Amino acid sequence: MAEIAVSLVVDQLLPLLREEAKLLRGVHKEFADIKDELESIQAFLKDADKRAVSAEGEGVKTWVKQVREVAFRIEDIIDDYLIQVGQKPRKPGCVALVCKIKTMIPRRRIVSEIQDIKSSVREIKERSERYSFQRSLERGSSNDKWHDPRVAALYIEEGEVVGYEVQRERLIDWLIKGRDERTVVSVVGMGGQGKTTLAKKVFDSKNVIGHFDCRVWITVSQSYNVEGLLRDMLLKFYKQKGEDPPKDIFQMDRGSLTDEVRNYLQQKRYVIVFDDVWSVHFWDDIEFAIIDNKNGSKIFITTRNLDVVVSCKKSSFIEVLELQPLTQEQSLELFNKKAFRFDYSGCCPKELVSIAYEIVRKCKGLPLAIVTIGGILSAKEKNVFEWQRFSENLSFELMKDTHLIGIKEILGLSYDDLPYSLKSCLLYFGIYPEDYEVKSKRVIRQWIAEGFVKEERGKTLEEVAEGYLTELVHRSLVQVSSIRIDGKAKGCRVHDLIRDMILEKFEELNFCKHISEDGQSSLSGTVRRLSITTTSDDFIECIESSHVRSILVFTNKTSNTLAKRIPAKCRWLKVLDYESTPLFNIPEKFGNLIHLKYLSLGYITAGKIPNSIGMLQNLETLDLKATSVSELPKGINKLRNLRHLIGSGLSLIQLNNGLGEMTSLQTLCYINLGMDGAAEVIKELGKLKKMRELGLLNVRREDYNVLSSSINEMQHLEKLHVKLSSATNDEFVDLNLISPPTKLRKLTLRGRLQKLPEWILELQNLVVLRLKLSCLTKDPMQSLKSLQHLLILSIGVGAYGGSHLYFQDGWFQKLKELDIGSSDELREIIIDKGTLSSLKKLQLYGLPKLKNIPTGIQHLEKLEVLHIRSMQVEYLQHKSPEDWNWIMEHVPLVEISTSDGNIVPNSRR
Repeated sequence: MAEIAVSLVVDQLLPLLREEAKLLRGVHKEFADIKDELESIQAFLKDADKRAVSAEGEGVKTWVKQVREVAFRIEDIIDDYLIQVGQKPRKPGCVALVCKIKTMIPRRRIVSEIQDIKSSVREIKERSERYSFQRSLERGSSNDKWHDPRVAALYIEEGEVVGYEVQRERLIDWLIKGRDERTVVSVVGMGGQGKTTLAKKVFDSKNVIGHFDCRVWITVSQSYNVEGLLRDMLLKFYKQKGEDPPKDIFQMDRGSLTDEVRNYLQQKRYVIVFDDVWSVHFWDDIEFAIIDNKNGSKIFITTRNLDVVVSCKKSSFIEVLELQPLTQEQSLELFNKKAFRFDYSGCCPKELVSIAYEIVRKCKGLPLAIVTIGGILSAKEKNVFEWQRFSENLSFELMKDTHLIGIKEILGLSYDDLPYSLKSCLLYFGIYPEDYEVKSKRVIRQWIAEGFVKEERGKTLEEVAEGYLTELVHRSLVQVSSIRIDGKAKGCRVHDLIRDMILEKFEELNFCKHISEDGQSSLSGTVRRLSITTTSDDFIECIESSHVRSILVFTNKTSNTLAKRIPAKCRWLKVLDYESTPLFNIPEKFGNLIHLKYLSLGYITAGKIPNSIGMLQNLETLDLKATSVSELPKGINKLRNLRHLIGSGLSLIQLNNGLGEMTSLQTLCYINLGMDGAAEVIKELGKLKKMRELGLLNVRREDYNVLSSSINEMQHLEKLHVKLSSATNDEFVDLNLISPPTKLRKLTLRGRLQKLPEWILELQNLVVLRLKLSCLTKDPMQSLKSLQHLLILSIGVGAYGGSHLYFQDGWFQKLKELDIGSSDELREIIIDKGTLSSLKKLQLYGLPKLKNIPTGIQHLEKLEVLHIRSMQVEYLQHKSPEDWNWIMEHVPLVEISTSDGNIVPNSRR
């Protein structure tokens, strides 16, 4: 598959040719000639790639491999050239002459290599003629209809399971009825058959939620660590309870973790889902932690291997549901939901019925295949010619495997249908460990650093990349694992089978090598990216001759061995992700990585960033949120291409007047401004016109005027967080925005307010508002009602000191989540009929004087979750029995804890 490599190189050559002044005499023509030759080869690469993976002999495969390798050579020589051009003499006279002589020889070598590559490209083009490749005028499919964000939101909220209604009810009965002894309930089936989907529907059902004291979902996968598994369980238990886990949880060994889990579950009726279990020894690893308390507790396992469940029988009752393929009718229903979700009212047009029937028949009832193909066809024109051609191609692929076990061929079809930029984006998910939840912001910024994302007029690169992710999700190639309140993806992962396909592509394309504890991948040949999950340093010597572009490290062992070698051995690096891995310090020579665009660091023992980081002229993302760093070196202000600077209390005092020159910044958080000299920094903020997200800590009262002026200049701002460390009498959040950013969608204010700022009411695009320590005395709802698009409203700790909150008819029609907490004076909450009509989640906590359940709570017909914490629950039950009964009958999830922290069992058993 050479299309990706060649397309990326052509994209790299274009801006270089535009900046002709940077090129040495004669080099411009050489690069231009190479670009022209590559573009002519590009025209038939799609056909060549397709034939290379078919059974047409080794000739085409060899030719495609040669094209890919020469593309890699071009990329290397471009980067080498830019390094040499970047070595400009900074001093006059003899020093400059010496520098010029030193760089002249390597530059001549580069010119010679360029000419050699040019010759190789021409020879490759001539050899292509013998294969009679079909010329293609298009480079990937059109994506015009995939950029509507509403499409992504609709897809993310999709949760319907087709064909498993009977199985779902059977599983629910097994979970909530039957014996008191611990029982293992299981779903067994081949990959892609919908085991996880079905289990999730059961896990989230009202009956299951109401039956158990606690319920957690654990994804296991092929390679798991027992200690990590037990620790993950404990963390989720305590998070669900709203409490902090034991402080030494990360130091506990296996025995201690086992005891902690047993103690936690001792008196509880629980259900624990272990999803995607592979090992037949899994039960041996966890059975003693999962205590049998004779309370009707259940273990819920999904697996491809029946022996996994049978192995549990030695010490537990088991129930086994083996999934069968969907019927043809069910398959057509599922297919139509995917292929026509946004067309023809979800129904297949008459002229396509017979073709759809034939496509679905070939899928043999396998849900993943049906969903994947439906996703592809949803993007194609709905005409007989297009669909017939697709069906015939599908038939050719499926004929290779008469039993349709080879679903990778079907997944390969969806991959082949992607434009090359999306192919690279999909492949990137394979760099992360199996079942790893990839945060969308993280991977989007890495795509941009790699050069996968193309500029589009009127959009930032981040917005374009979000469109890419939307399309991958809609094509069912990427799964959304968590969503934000506005429906956008917060975390993603890929299905096991799609990841298997990606890993095969890695070998074909030299896209990435995995270095792991069990059987390290060979580092022979060209290596472009490394994914490191081993704590061993043995592989480091092997990467010296490889032109690695990206390194992502996923270990928790503190080590500087690799970090020290990177500046010398990986000088072409564009992405370096150490977010999950602690370091002793950052080597001074990191400044030599002039191509680096994405740098994310974990905990740093020394707690310092070297000043040489200012040499990273191409850096776009600097993520320090996992570090202990607070002081930034002055050299940071030289990073004029930096788009995202992220920390957890950074001081920018050293930047002084240079911050305003960093005009590419879109994200800047969290910045500590609670010191002398902060006013100058705040003044510089007003020059950052592209700012999208700004997070500020400890702004002093005397600096709010200048801060208000600076924020008034940020008309693209979408997220603003202003937080004080405490609500002292002499410190206020005193923003006065005369021209508030109209695009602001999320606002967090933590600190005393003299009154609710009037400018907040002008923010008609606001979807999230969080107030904390505000000390308001007047009911803010009368004013906030004008924010018609609010989805989340949090009146948090110390935000309101009045006695009543009143929600009147017609207010807050779109609000989905409401938090009211920690008010010593609040006595009554009144909810009129017709208000909060979309509310799904209500949280009440720390309201000691609240005398009733919120009056009118029965009007919240869509309420799904009610959390009541640290309150006089028994008193509320006694005072409001009718409201309490309504809650227990109609709200699926009710979590209650008393003022002394004890959990009140859900009474709807």
